[in-house]
Amino acid sequence: MSVEFLGGTRTGTGGQPLPLSPAVKAGPFVFVSGQVPKGDNGEIVPGGIEAQTRQTLKNIEKALALAGCSLKDVVKSTVWLDDAHDFSTFNRVYAEFFPENKPARSTTQAKLMIDAKVEIEVIAYKLSALARGSSPRRVRQA
Repeated sequence: MSVEFLGGTRTGTGGQPLPLSPAVKAGPFVFVSGQVPKGDNGEIVPGGIEAQTRQTLKNIEKALALAGCSLKDVVKSTVWLDDAHDFSTFNRVYAEFFPENKPARSTTQAKLMIDAKVEIEVIAYKLSALARGSSPRRVRQA
């Protein structure tokens, strides 16, 4: 099984390199590191849980795209909310991004490492075109 580390080096506060990969592809699985609501400028987007959930899920879409995946390929998500009172609003926005096949999910309240209201990580599963088209072959012995 091959393993690919995707997304290059990311930087944190003060330009410090972060010791993580945004996504790692291992066989048919893609593991996306916890994403937070950072906009394109590297700053946490302003607004409440609704705006921050939307941005976080957009960031997950970008990380999944590095491995040729989309939200439709997500089979598991883990969510950390800064405030349990945000749960219903978070759920409403999250449901917009997963309208059909809903991944398994764990959600907990936790003090996040940065000043954000939400962090989400996901696991996706996507077979390659070759693997999808192949079928087991029987080998006959003479």
